[in-house]
Amino acid sequence: MSARLSDYDYDLPADLIAQRPLPRRDESRMMVLWRATQTIEHRQFTELETLLKLGDLVVLNDTRVLPARKFSDDGAIEFLFTECMGSGRWKCLVKPGRKMRPGATARMDNTILRVEEISPGGERIVSLNEDIDLYAGGSMPLPPYIARESDAEDERRYQTVFAATPGALAAPTAGLHFTHEILNKISHAFVTLHVGTGTFLPVRSQNISAHHMHPEQFSISSGAAEKIDNAKRTLAVGTTTVRVLESARRQNGKLLPQAGSTDLFIYPPYRFQHVDLLFTNFHLPGSTLLMLVCAFAGRDFVLAAYQKAIRERYRFYSYGDCMLIL
Repeated sequence: MSARLSDYDYDLPADLIAQRPLPRRDESRMMVLWRATQTIEHRQFTELETLLKLGDLVVLNDTRVLPARKFSDDGAIEFLFTECMGSGRWKCLVKPGRKMRPGATARMDNTILRVEEISPGGERIVSLNEDIDLYAGGSMPLPPYIARESDAEDERRYQTVFAATPGALAAPTAGLHFTHEILNKISHAFVTLHVGTGTFLPVRSQNISAHHMHPEQFSISSGAAEKIDNAKRTLAVGTTTVRVLESARRQNGKLLPQAGSTDLFIYPPYRFQHVDLLFTNFHLPGSTLLMLVCAFAGRDFVLAAYQKAIRERYRFYSYGDCMLIL
């Protein structure tokens, strides 16, 4: 298995990057990868139920995306608020960074924000002269490959129908395909992992083993832990769910109800202990998410499937089509 960053690259025509969701969540195409036979099928997402067996449990991430993107009152500075640090202090990403050096100020909702410091990762630590709800009136923080401003449709569609626990800065996009009708037909359970900006940071080291993930908070309820323990096979919906299940503490082989954080970076030749099947979207070249999928199904098989998806004109990334790995 290669640890070279260049071995997780592929060329994607820009017109295959989905800029809008389909009219219905469940209309997506679904590429099915059979690991045992190294074969590929083209299905529809609505066929998912027919590919599951008795005793399978579908595990989904129920984090809720925060409307964390806001602009200064004059519209000149964009802020993405990533973490409340208490006492009127916040960690945030800003554009353009050159206008927000230490000591610089901006006005938002008639409140003054002042940059106290810049973290090694480029995030600004800002202080507010009064406590306000920075998420009030904010917009969805769409990923940069969606080349447009977020709008009212995104408030609904860049959020899963089962989103319950606020705290994410990006959607667990594999879950965007699911409807209440489909969930009612399958055995399922929810865990929570608050997706942060670290999940999407580019891998800069040519040796991917040198990359470090930022910690992200997760939790598993007692009810979910019991369901997962009793499942014959576990289907993880999305890479975030995989990281929860592979990181979670167990005692005498039993999954514990818990809350914690994980910085687990999964890449080949990682050996999966607790995930049997994977449902996921198509991911960016050289991303930690693609590396996780390659660890699960084999790099050559996954990249061959991506080339087939490009030839068949599947829709890629957050609002795109999906993949089921059996």
